Amino acid sequence: MATVTEHTQHPIGIYFKIWGLLFVLSAFSYAVDFFHLQGYLRWTLILLLMAAKAGLIVAYFMHLKWERLALIYTILIPPSALIVLVWLMMVEGDYTFLTRMTHFG
Repeated sequence: MATVTEHTQHPIGIYFKIWGLLFVLSAFSYAVDFFHLQGYLRWTLILLLMAAKAGLIVAYFMHLKWERLALIYTILIPPSALIVLVWLMMVEGDYTFLTRMTHFG
């Protein structure tokens, strides 16, 4: 005898709240450009807002929030490791450039 699994549906209000939050985060992102922020502050704010929007989209609209923890780790750990490795390459690149400039120039 086949068992019937109960299908739960999330309330639509949650999606409207997340949509509104995404709209507010996008407005902040555009405000960064509107106020002509420069340098590291600008790029830090843009990247943080981008990561927050991507996190909300993945968590709610792709239903990752309701998945098992093992699946969440499987999806989130590899990109996090890549970000750390890219950061390490950037640090090494600056060190190598400064060392070469000191030695040759």
